[in-house]
Amino acid sequence: MSKWYPKNGRVIFHLDMNSFYASVEAAYNPALKGKPLAIAGNPEERRGIIVTSSYEARKYGVRTTMPVWQARRLCPELIIIRPNFERYRHASKEMFKMMAEITPYVQPVSIDEGYMDISECQALGSPLEIAEALQSRIKSELDLPCSIGIAPNKFLAKMASDMKKPMGITVLRKRDLPEKLWPLPIEDMYGVGAKTAEKLRKLDICTIGDLVKTDTFQLKHTLGVNGERLQKRASGEDQSPVDPNAIYDFKSIGNSETLPEDTVDDSKITQLLRKLSRKVANRLERKEVVCQTIQLMIRYHNRKTITRSVTKAQYISEEADIFWVANDLFEQHWTGEPIRLLGVTAQGLVEKTAIAEQLDLFHYQDQVENEAIQGVIDQLTDKYGKNPFKSTKQKRDDIQPGTSFQKDFLDDFRNSNE
Repeated sequence: MSKWYPKNGRVIFHLDMNSFYASVEAAYNPALKGKPLAIAGNPEERRGIIVTSSYEARKYGVRTTMPVWQARRLCPELIIIRPNFERYRHASKEMFKMMAEITPYVQPVSIDEGYMDISECQALGSPLEIAEALQSRIKSELDLPCSIGIAPNKFLAKMASDMKKPMGITVLRKRDLPEKLWPLPIEDMYGVGAKTAEKLRKLDICTIGDLVKTDTFQLKHTLGVNGERLQKRASGEDQSPVDPNAIYDFKSIGNSETLPEDTVDDSKITQLLRKLSRKVANRLERKEVVCQTIQLMIRYHNRKTITRSVTKAQYISEEADIFWVANDLFEQHWTGEPIRLLGVTAQGLVEKTAIAEQLDLFHYQDQVENEAIQGVIDQLTDKYGKNPFKSTKQKRDDIQPGTSFQKDFLDDFRNSNE
Protein backbone atom coordinates (compact mmCIF):
# COMPACT_ATOMS: atom_id res chain seq x y z
CA MET A 1 0.00 0.00 0.00
CA SER A 2 2.95 2.33 0.58
CA LYS A 3 3.40 2.82 -3.18
CA TRP A 4 0.23 4.94 -3.16
CA TYR A 5 1.52 7.17 -0.36
CA PRO A 6 4.72 9.12 -1.15
CA LYS A 7 7.23 9.35 1.71
CA ASN A 8 7.81 13.08 1.32
CA GLY A 9 4.57 14.07 -0.37
CA ARG A 10 0.88 14.37 0.40
CA VAL A 11 -2.35 12.81 -0.80
CA ILE A 12 -5.17 15.36 -0.84
CA PHE A 13 -8.86 14.93 -1.58
CA HIS A 14 -11.20 17.68 -2.68
CA LEU A 15 -14.79 16.56 -2.19
CA ASP A 16 -17.45 18.57 -4.03
CA MET A 17 -21.15 17.79 -3.66
CA ASN A 18 -22.93 17.81 -7.00
CA SER A 19 -25.74 20.36 -7.43
CA PHE A 20 -26.01 20.29 -3.64
CA TYR A 21 -29.23 22.17 -2.82
CA ALA A 22 -31.14 20.59 -5.70
CA SER A 23 -29.79 17.14 -4.84
CA VAL A 24 -30.86 17.51 -1.21
CA GLU A 25 -34.38 18.45 -2.30
CA ALA A 26 -34.52 15.48 -4.67
CA ALA A 27 -33.32 13.17 -1.90
CA TYR A 28 -36.07 14.52 0.35
CA ASN A 29 -38.71 14.27 -2.41
CA PRO A 30 -37.87 11.46 -4.89
CA ALA A 31 -40.60 12.74 -7.23
CA LEU A 32 -38.19 15.54 -8.19
CA LYS A 33 -35.48 13.17 -9.38
CA GLY A 34 -34.68 13.34 -13.06
CA LYS A 35 -36.59 16.59 -13.54
CA PRO A 36 -35.30 20.09 -14.31
CA LEU A 37 -35.16 21.63 -10.83
CA ALA A 38 -33.86 24.94 -9.53
CA ILE A 39 -33.59 26.56 -6.12
CA ALA A 40 -34.35 30.28 -6.01
CA GLY A 41 -34.86 32.78 -3.23
CA ASN A 42 -37.87 34.69 -4.49
CA PRO A 43 -39.30 33.60 -7.85
CA GLU A 44 -41.94 36.36 -7.83
CA GLU A 45 -39.55 39.32 -7.67
CA ARG A 46 -36.92 40.65 -10.06
CA ARG A 47 -34.21 40.05 -7.50
CA GLY A 48 -35.04 36.33 -7.51
CA ILE A 49 -32.04 34.47 -8.87
CA ILE A 50 -31.14 30.84 -9.35
CA VAL A 51 -29.08 29.60 -6.41
CA THR A 52 -28.40 26.21 -7.95
CA SER A 53 -29.99 23.87 -10.47
CA SER A 54 -30.10 20.17 -11.22
CA TYR A 55 -28.08 18.73 -14.08
CA GLU A 56 -31.33 18.19 -15.99
CA ALA A 57 -31.98 21.95 -15.79
CA ARG A 58 -28.42 22.79 -16.76
CA LYS A 59 -28.91 21.00 -20.06
CA TYR A 60 -31.30 23.83 -20.98
CA GLY A 61 -28.73 26.46 -20.06
CA VAL A 62 -30.05 27.21 -16.56
CA ARG A 63 -27.14 28.48 -14.46
CA THR A 64 -26.41 29.79 -10.99
CA THR A 65 -27.04 33.57 -10.52
CA MET A 66 -29.33 33.61 -13.58
CA PRO A 67 -32.55 35.63 -13.08
CA VAL A 68 -35.61 33.45 -12.56
CA TRP A 69 -37.42 34.96 -15.55
CA GLN A 70 -34.55 34.05 -17.85
CA ALA A 71 -34.36 30.50 -16.48
CA ARG A 72 -38.09 30.02 -17.08
CA ARG A 73 -37.68 31.27 -20.64
CA LEU A 74 -34.90 28.73 -21.30
CA CYS A 75 -36.78 25.90 -19.60
CA PRO A 76 -40.58 26.37 -19.42
CA GLU A 77 -40.92 23.07 -17.51
CA LEU A 78 -38.47 24.18 -14.83
CA ILE A 79 -39.56 23.40 -11.26
CA ILE A 80 -38.51 26.22 -8.94
CA ILE A 81 -38.66 25.85 -5.17
CA ARG A 82 -37.52 27.97 -2.27
CA PRO A 83 -34.51 26.85 -0.23
CA ASN A 84 -34.81 24.86 2.97
CA PHE A 85 -31.79 25.85 5.03
CA GLU A 86 -32.20 23.27 7.77
CA ARG A 87 -32.12 20.44 5.26
CA TYR A 88 -28.92 21.74 3.71
CA ARG A 89 -27.26 22.30 7.08
CA HIS A 90 -28.15 18.79 8.20
CA ALA A 91 -26.86 17.18 5.00
CA SER A 92 -23.65 19.21 5.17
CA LYS A 93 -23.07 18.26 8.79
CA GLU A 94 -23.51 14.55 8.03
CA MET A 95 -21.23 14.74 5.01
CA PHE A 96 -18.42 16.37 6.98
CA LYS A 97 -18.87 13.81 9.77
CA MET A 98 -18.17 11.04 7.28
CA MET A 99 -15.05 12.83 6.08
CA ALA A 100 -13.82 13.35 9.65
CA GLU A 101 -14.19 9.63 10.40
CA ILE A 102 -11.47 8.99 7.82
CA THR A 103 -8.99 11.68 8.86
CA PRO A 104 -8.86 14.54 11.38
CA TYR A 105 -7.38 16.74 8.67
CA VAL A 106 -10.59 18.07 7.13
CA GLN A 107 -10.95 21.68 5.95
CA PRO A 108 -14.46 22.80 4.98
CA VAL A 109 -14.43 25.64 2.48
CA SER A 110 -18.17 25.98 1.87
CA ILE A 111 -21.35 24.18 2.80
CA ASP A 112 -20.86 21.59 0.07
CA GLU A 113 -17.13 21.15 -0.38
CA GLY A 114 -13.98 20.53 1.59
CA TYR A 115 -10.43 19.21 1.56
CA MET A 116 -9.04 16.10 3.24
CA ASP A 117 -5.41 15.14 3.82
CA ILE A 118 -5.28 11.34 3.83
CA SER A 119 -1.49 11.06 3.73
CA GLU A 120 -1.53 9.02 6.96
CA CYS A 121 -4.42 6.73 6.05
CA GLN A 122 -2.52 3.79 4.55
CA ALA A 123 -4.34 1.35 6.83
CA LEU A 124 -7.67 2.20 5.18
CA GLY A 125 -6.56 1.25 1.68
CA SER A 126 -5.38 3.03 -1.44
CA PRO A 127 -6.50 6.63 -2.10
CA LEU A 128 -8.81 5.40 -4.85
CA GLU A 129 -10.36 2.78 -2.56
CA ILE A 130 -10.92 5.38 0.18
CA ALA A 131 -12.50 7.80 -2.30
CA GLU A 132 -14.79 5.14 -3.73
CA ALA A 133 -15.89 4.04 -0.26
CA LEU A 134 -16.59 7.63 0.84
CA GLN A 135 -18.48 8.49 -2.33
CA SER A 136 -20.52 5.30 -2.04
CA ARG A 137 -21.36 5.94 1.62
CA ILE A 138 -22.55 9.50 0.97
CA LYS A 139 -24.73 8.22 -1.86
CA SER A 140 -26.21 5.30 0.07
CA GLU A 141 -26.77 7.04 3.42
CA LEU A 142 -27.67 10.56 2.25
CA ASP A 143 -28.77 9.78 -1.33
CA LEU A 144 -26.48 12.59 -2.51
CA PRO A 145 -23.96 12.53 -5.38
CA CYS A 146 -20.46 13.95 -5.07
CA SER A 147 -17.23 14.20 -7.03
CA ILE A 148 -13.77 13.71 -5.55
CA GLY A 149 -10.43 14.94 -6.84
CA ILE A 150 -7.26 13.15 -5.72
CA ALA A 151 -3.92 14.94 -6.05
CA PRO A 152 -0.65 15.80 -4.28
CA ASN A 153 -1.90 19.28 -3.28
CA LYS A 154 -5.07 21.29 -2.73
CA PHE A 155 -5.04 23.19 -6.01
CA LEU A 156 -4.70 20.09 -8.17
CA ALA A 157 -7.32 18.25 -6.08
CA LYS A 158 -9.74 21.13 -6.63
CA MET A 159 -9.12 21.09 -10.37
CA ALA A 160 -9.49 17.29 -10.46
CA SER A 161 -12.87 17.27 -8.70
CA ASP A 162 -14.28 19.50 -11.47
CA MET A 163 -13.16 17.21 -14.27
CA LYS A 164 -15.89 14.61 -13.90
CA LYS A 165 -19.39 15.43 -12.64
CA PRO A 166 -21.64 14.09 -11.31
CA MET A 167 -20.33 11.13 -9.29
CA GLY A 168 -16.79 11.33 -10.60
CA ILE A 169 -13.45 10.41 -9.08
CA THR A 170 -10.39 11.87 -10.81
CA VAL A 171 -6.73 11.36 -10.01
CA LEU A 172 -4.47 14.23 -11.10
CA ARG A 173 -0.74 13.66 -10.69
CA LYS A 174 1.95 16.13 -11.66
CA ARG A 175 2.96 13.90 -14.54
CA ASP A 176 -0.61 14.16 -15.85
CA LEU A 177 -0.59 17.97 -16.13
CA PRO A 178 0.53 18.31 -19.78
CA GLU A 179 -2.30 16.05 -20.89
CA LYS A 180 -5.15 16.75 -18.43
CA LEU A 181 -4.64 20.27 -17.08
CA TRP A 182 -2.61 22.46 -19.40
CA PRO A 183 -4.91 22.19 -22.48
CA LEU A 184 -7.84 23.66 -20.50
CA PRO A 185 -8.97 27.26 -21.18
CA ILE A 186 -7.47 29.77 -18.78
CA GLU A 187 -11.00 30.59 -17.52
CA ASP A 188 -11.30 27.04 -16.17
CA MET A 189 -8.42 27.51 -13.74
CA TYR A 190 -9.39 27.84 -10.11
CA GLY A 191 -8.43 31.32 -8.93
CA VAL A 192 -8.82 32.97 -12.34
CA GLY A 193 -11.90 35.18 -12.54
CA ALA A 194 -13.34 36.96 -15.54
CA LYS A 195 -11.23 40.12 -15.14
CA THR A 196 -8.00 38.18 -14.61
CA ALA A 197 -8.76 35.98 -17.62
CA GLU A 198 -9.30 39.08 -19.74
CA LYS A 199 -5.90 40.46 -18.72
CA LEU A 200 -4.21 37.14 -19.42
CA ARG A 201 -5.79 36.80 -22.86
CA LYS A 202 -4.39 40.21 -23.77
CA LEU A 203 -0.99 38.58 -23.17
CA ASP A 204 -1.99 35.71 -25.51
CA ILE A 205 -2.40 33.41 -22.53
CA CYS A 206 -5.43 31.36 -23.61
CA THR A 207 -4.79 28.05 -21.87
CA ILE A 208 -3.39 26.97 -18.52
CA GLY A 209 -0.38 25.65 -20.42
CA ASP A 210 0.25 29.10 -21.88
CA LEU A 211 0.35 30.46 -18.33
CA VAL A 212 3.02 27.95 -17.36
CA LYS A 213 5.25 28.99 -20.29
CA THR A 214 4.83 32.77 -19.88
CA ASP A 215 7.69 34.89 -18.55
CA THR A 216 7.24 35.29 -14.79
CA PHE A 217 8.35 38.92 -14.81
CA GLN A 218 5.67 39.77 -17.36
CA LEU A 219 3.03 38.07 -15.21
CA LYS A 220 4.10 39.96 -12.09
CA HIS A 221 4.04 43.21 -14.03
CA THR A 222 0.44 42.53 -15.13
CA LEU A 223 -1.04 40.81 -12.05
CA GLY A 224 1.43 41.52 -9.27
CA VAL A 225 2.35 38.70 -6.90
CA ASN A 226 -0.85 36.89 -7.84
CA GLY A 227 0.55 36.33 -11.33
CA GLU A 228 3.51 34.36 -9.98
CA ARG A 229 1.22 32.47 -7.57
CA LEU A 230 -1.10 31.41 -10.39
CA GLN A 231 1.83 30.29 -12.52
CA LYS A 232 3.21 28.13 -9.69
CA ARG A 233 -0.16 26.49 -9.16
CA ALA A 234 -0.56 25.85 -12.89
CA SER A 235 2.85 24.17 -12.74
CA GLY A 236 1.55 21.90 -9.97
CA GLU A 237 3.08 23.72 -6.98
CA ASP A 238 0.90 24.42 -3.95
CA GLN A 239 2.23 24.06 -0.40
CA SER A 240 -0.89 25.32 1.42
CA PRO A 241 -1.90 22.84 4.14
CA VAL A 242 -5.27 21.27 4.78
CA ASP A 243 -6.06 23.33 7.86
CA PRO A 244 -9.03 22.30 10.04
CA ASN A 245 -8.66 25.57 11.97
CA ALA A 246 -9.31 27.63 8.83
CA ILE A 247 -13.02 27.54 9.72
CA TYR A 248 -12.25 30.03 12.48
CA ASP A 249 -10.93 32.60 10.02
CA PHE A 250 -13.37 35.23 8.83
CA LYS A 251 -12.70 38.90 8.25
CA SER A 252 -16.09 40.38 7.52
CA ILE A 253 -19.82 39.79 7.72
CA GLY A 254 -22.07 41.38 5.14
CA ASN A 255 -25.39 41.25 3.36
CA SER A 256 -26.55 42.86 0.15
CA GLU A 257 -29.89 42.94 -1.63
CA THR A 258 -31.20 44.10 -4.99
CA LEU A 259 -34.28 46.29 -4.85
CA PRO A 260 -37.38 45.08 -6.74
CA GLU A 261 -36.95 48.13 -8.97
CA ASP A 262 -34.48 51.00 -9.25
CA THR A 263 -35.57 53.69 -6.80
CA VAL A 264 -34.88 57.08 -5.25
CA ASP A 265 -37.64 56.59 -2.65
CA ASP A 266 -36.18 57.50 0.77
CA SER A 267 -38.59 55.26 2.67
CA LYS A 268 -37.74 52.17 0.60
CA ILE A 269 -34.03 52.86 0.89
CA THR A 270 -34.25 53.38 4.66
CA GLN A 271 -36.32 50.22 5.04
CA LEU A 272 -33.71 48.18 3.17
CA LEU A 273 -30.83 49.68 5.17
CA ARG A 274 -32.60 48.69 8.39
CA LYS A 275 -33.21 45.19 7.08
CA LEU A 276 -29.55 44.74 6.07
CA SER A 277 -28.36 46.15 9.39
CA ARG A 278 -30.60 43.68 11.23
CA LYS A 279 -29.23 40.75 9.25
CA VAL A 280 -25.64 41.79 9.93
CA ALA A 281 -26.41 42.27 13.63
CA ASN A 282 -28.00 38.81 13.82
CA ARG A 283 -24.95 37.20 12.26
CA LEU A 284 -22.59 39.11 14.54
CA GLU A 285 -24.55 37.80 17.50
CA ARG A 286 -24.50 34.27 16.15
CA LYS A 287 -20.74 34.34 15.66
CA GLU A 288 -20.26 36.13 19.00
CA VAL A 289 -18.17 38.91 17.48
CA VAL A 290 -18.22 42.70 17.33
CA CYS A 291 -16.90 45.10 14.71
CA GLN A 292 -15.27 48.49 14.40
CA THR A 293 -15.74 49.21 10.70
CA ILE A 294 -18.96 49.46 8.70
CA GLN A 295 -18.84 49.45 4.91
CA LEU A 296 -21.70 50.56 2.68
CA MET A 297 -22.02 49.48 -0.95
CA ILE A 298 -24.26 51.38 -3.38
CA ARG A 299 -24.97 50.09 -6.89
CA TYR A 300 -26.77 52.52 -9.16
CA HIS A 301 -29.18 51.90 -12.02
CA ASN A 302 -26.30 51.96 -14.52
CA ARG A 303 -24.41 49.30 -12.49
CA LYS A 304 -21.85 51.83 -11.27
CA THR A 305 -20.85 50.64 -7.80
CA ILE A 306 -19.18 52.49 -4.94
CA THR A 307 -18.12 51.35 -1.47
CA ARG A 308 -17.53 53.67 1.47
CA SER A 309 -16.57 52.78 5.03
CA VAL A 310 -15.92 54.32 8.42
CA THR A 311 -14.09 52.96 11.47
CA LYS A 312 -15.47 53.78 14.90
CA ALA A 313 -13.48 54.23 18.10
CA GLN A 314 -15.63 51.67 19.92
CA TYR A 315 -16.78 48.19 18.95
CA ILE A 316 -20.40 47.86 17.84
CA SER A 317 -22.73 44.95 17.12
CA GLU A 318 -26.29 46.17 17.70
CA GLU A 319 -28.70 46.70 14.83
CA ALA A 320 -29.37 50.33 15.77
CA ASP A 321 -25.67 51.21 15.84
CA ILE A 322 -24.98 49.49 12.52
CA PHE A 323 -27.95 51.21 10.89
CA TRP A 324 -26.92 54.61 12.25
CA VAL A 325 -23.44 54.30 10.72
CA ALA A 326 -24.69 52.82 7.43
CA ASN A 327 -27.38 55.47 7.06
CA ASP A 328 -24.88 58.23 7.80
CA LEU A 329 -22.57 56.86 5.09
CA PHE A 330 -25.50 56.74 2.69
CA GLU A 331 -26.52 60.34 3.31
CA GLN A 332 -22.92 61.48 2.78
CA HIS A 333 -22.27 59.64 -0.45
CA TRP A 334 -25.57 59.11 -2.31
CA THR A 335 -25.61 61.10 -5.55
CA GLY A 336 -29.39 61.11 -5.80
CA GLU A 337 -29.40 58.72 -8.76
CA PRO A 338 -31.73 55.67 -8.80
CA ILE A 339 -30.38 52.80 -6.71
CA ARG A 340 -30.45 49.14 -7.72
CA LEU A 341 -28.61 47.44 -4.84
CA LEU A 342 -27.43 48.19 -1.31
CA GLY A 343 -24.98 46.28 0.87
CA VAL A 344 -23.90 46.61 4.50
CA THR A 345 -20.76 44.88 5.76
CA ALA A 346 -19.17 44.69 9.22
CA GLN A 347 -15.37 44.60 9.16
CA GLY A 348 -12.58 44.55 11.71
CA LEU A 349 -14.20 41.68 13.58
CA VAL A 350 -13.12 40.67 17.08
CA GLU A 351 -14.54 37.88 19.25
CA LYS A 352 -16.42 39.17 22.26
CA THR A 353 -14.35 36.98 24.57
CA ALA A 354 -11.16 38.54 23.27
CA ILE A 355 -11.93 42.10 24.27
CA ALA A 356 -12.52 43.87 27.58
CA GLU A 357 -15.13 46.56 27.34
CA GLN A 358 -13.85 49.95 28.44
CA LEU A 359 -16.53 52.11 29.97
CA ASP A 360 -16.39 55.84 29.52
CA LEU A 361 -18.23 58.53 31.44
CA PHE A 362 -21.11 58.66 28.93
CA HIS A 363 -21.82 54.89 29.05
CA TYR A 364 -21.17 54.18 32.72
CA GLN A 365 -24.71 54.72 34.02
CA ASP A 366 -26.27 52.76 31.15
CA GLN A 367 -23.89 49.90 31.86
CA VAL A 368 -24.79 49.80 35.54
CA GLU A 369 -28.51 49.73 34.72
CA ASN A 370 -28.02 47.02 32.09
CA GLU A 371 -26.07 44.88 34.53
CA ALA A 372 -28.87 45.19 37.10
CA ILE A 373 -31.47 44.16 34.52
CA GLN A 374 -29.26 41.30 33.33
CA GLY A 375 -28.97 40.09 36.92
CA VAL A 376 -32.75 39.71 37.16
CA ILE A 377 -32.87 37.96 33.78
CA ASP A 378 -30.15 35.54 34.91
CA GLN A 379 -32.12 34.69 38.06
CA LEU A 380 -35.27 33.97 36.03
CA THR A 381 -33.27 31.94 33.53
CA ASP A 382 -31.89 29.79 36.36
CA LYS A 383 -35.41 29.31 37.74
CA TYR A 384 -37.23 28.45 34.51
CA GLY A 385 -34.40 26.94 32.50
CA LYS A 386 -34.52 29.49 29.69
CA ASN A 387 -34.46 33.23 29.15
CA PRO A 388 -38.15 34.27 29.38
CA PHE A 389 -37.48 37.47 27.45
CA LYS A 390 -35.63 35.95 24.50
CA SER A 391 -37.73 35.58 21.36
CA THR A 392 -38.09 32.08 19.98
CA LYS A 393 -39.20 33.36 16.59
CA GLN A 394 -37.15 32.44 13.58
CA LYS A 395 -34.64 35.07 12.65
CA ARG A 396 -35.48 36.93 9.49
CA ASP A 397 -32.16 36.20 7.81
CA ASP A 398 -33.07 32.48 7.90
CA ILE A 399 -36.09 33.11 5.68
CA GLN A 400 -34.47 34.31 2.47
CA PRO A 401 -31.22 33.06 0.99
CA GLY A 402 -28.41 35.57 0.89
CA THR A 403 -24.68 35.96 0.76
CA SER A 404 -24.43 34.80 4.37
CA PHE A 405 -25.59 31.19 4.16
CA GLN A 406 -22.54 29.73 2.44
CA LYS A 407 -20.39 31.02 5.30
CA ASP A 408 -22.74 30.52 8.24
CA PHE A 409 -22.63 26.75 7.91
CA LEU A 410 -19.07 26.95 9.26
CA ASP A 411 -20.57 27.81 12.64
CA ASP A 412 -22.45 24.52 12.63
CA PHE A 413 -19.29 22.58 11.79
CA ARG A 414 -17.33 24.47 14.42
CA ASN A 415 -19.92 23.90 17.15
CA SER A 416 -20.22 20.20 16.39
CA ASN A 417 -16.50 19.76 16.99
CA GLU A 418 -16.29 21.64 20.29
